Amino acid sequence: MLKENTKAPEFSLPDQNGNLHALSDYKGKKVVLYFYPKDNTAGCTKQACNFGELYPLFKEKDAVVIGISKDSVASHKRFEEKYGLPFTILSDTELEAIKAYDVWKEKKNYGKVSMGVVRTTYLIDENGMILKAMEKVKAADNPQEMLDILSEG
Repeated sequence: MLKENTKAPEFSLPDQNGNLHALSDYKGKKVVLYFYPKDNTAGCTKQACNFGELYPLFKEKDAVVIGISKDSVASHKRFEEKYGLPFTILSDTELEAIKAYDVWKEKKNYGKVSMGVVRTTYLIDENGMILKAMEKVKAADNPQEMLDILSEG
């Protein structure tokens, strides 16, 4: 996991509509950047839907929400449409941002060891600095936690 008060790595990735997004596109706004393992799984769906429900409150705080996983653009499009997600979801099939943000880790599941995305959320300030870094977050609680952190700041 990257440290707080360090520069957030730049990236350029396609969203669920195939449009490229770079972190620098959001200069002047706070960015809630969350990494999740897979579209349409229980935890990831809960996290995305909760971010979706709270999205108007993030916008009020001049913050954008961006989700990133290694799923394809087409998978993200289906995920967005199925749950009516109002925010950007980026496809990182080459693990460019996933590795740059140090969220590609060894995971154990039922005794089996494999590499995968560890659910991690970063709050990035208007100048591209990491304000908050949270690793192994609870999917259902993470959106409200991030909103609370934004409200404090």
